[in-house]
Amino acid sequence: MTMPPEWAPHVGTLMGFPHTTYDGDVPLFVARQAWGNVARAIAAFEPVTMAVHQEDLGELHGQLSGVVAPFVVDLDDAWLRDSGPTFVADAEKRVAVDWTFNGWGNQHWATWQHDAALGGVLGAAFGDVVRPSALVNEGGGIEVDGAGLLVVTETVQLDPHRNGAWSKTAVETELMAQLGVDTPIWIPRGLAGDYGEFATRGHVDLVVKFIAPSVALVHRQTNPDHPDASLFSEVASLLSARGVDVIPLDGPTRVDVDGALCDWSYVNCYPTNGGLIVGTFDDPADDGAIATLSEAFPGRTISTVDARVLFSLGGGVHCITQQIPLLEEPPCAP
Repeated sequence: MTMPPEWAPHVGTLMGFPHTTYDGDVPLFVARQAWGNVARAIAAFEPVTMAVHQEDLGELHGQLSGVVAPFVVDLDDAWLRDSGPTFVADAEKRVAVDWTFNGWGNQHWATWQHDAALGGVLGAAFGDVVRPSALVNEGGGIEVDGAGLLVVTETVQLDPHRNGAWSKTAVETELMAQLGVDTPIWIPRGLAGDYGEFATRGHVDLVVKFIAPSVALVHRQTNPDHPDASLFSEVASLLSARGVDVIPLDGPTRVDVDGALCDWSYVNCYPTNGGLIVGTFDDPADDGAIATLSEAFPGRTISTVDARVLFSLGGGVHCITQQIPLLEEPPCAP
C-alpha cells in the first residue's frame, strides 16, 4: 500500500472547525471565518467533512450549513492535516495511518488530550482499517510523489521533543513501512518563520510540493535580506541529486508581518478534484505565483482564499485540510 499523491482523485476532504486559536491576538470568530472560506472554496469541487466539537455545532450550522457535513467529535484544535489520519491505499482498500500526536513536539501552548485520539477516530470513520504508528509525526511534515519519493525535514521527525529515542534509520524505516515509499529525502530545515512560538519547527509543506512523480515546486525567497534566501538552493540541490525536476515558486519578499518573521508560502496549496485552492496574501507576488501554479496544475480551476489569518495562527490552506483518496474512478455518467 502507498500514500496516493494529493493530485489523485479524492472521496472528499476532512477539515476541523476551530475550537480554540491558542493565540489570544486572533479572535475565535475570525479564525472560524478563515476556515469557513477555505471550506467553501473546496466544497465547490468535492465534499467537505468538518470535525466539530459538540459545543460548537450550533456555530458551525450557522456559518456552514449546507456547505459541509459535520462530524461531531472531541477535538482541541483544527489543524486536521496534522492531528488527523494519513490515508494510504491500494486498489481495494484504504488504510488510515494513526500517527502519534503530541502537540508539535510537546509545545508549551498546545493541548492534545483529544487530538491524540483524533487520527484513530476519523480513521475508523473514513478508512477500512486503522493502523497505529508509534512515530510522532504530522501530515504537514511529509510530502510524497506517489511513486516512491518522500521528503521530510530533519527538524521535525528528528526533533528530540517528538522522537528523541529514535535513530534516523528507525524513523526512515517506519515512514517507509507506513507510507509505502522507498526513497526518503531529508532537507535540513523548513522556513525560518516556522520556528516561532506558534509554529511547527519546520514542516515540509511550506517548502516542497510534488506536482507529478519526481517533479516538485520549491519555495524560493528572492529577497537577500530574508533568512530564507539560501534555502531554495539547498533544497533544490538535495532534490535534484535524487532525480527530482525542481520548479521554483517565488514567495512574497517581505521580511516580517506585524513584527514576526514572514513565512508566507504559495507551496502550501491544496489540490481538489478539478481544482487547486491557493492561499494568497494581497501581495505583489500573488499574480506570479498563480501563473506558476496554473502551469504546474494544467486543467485545474484555481480558487484563491486570503491566507493571512491562517498564517498568523501558524499554517496555511494545506495545513487545515486532509484528503481522503478515492480507490478507483467512478463510472462515467450516462
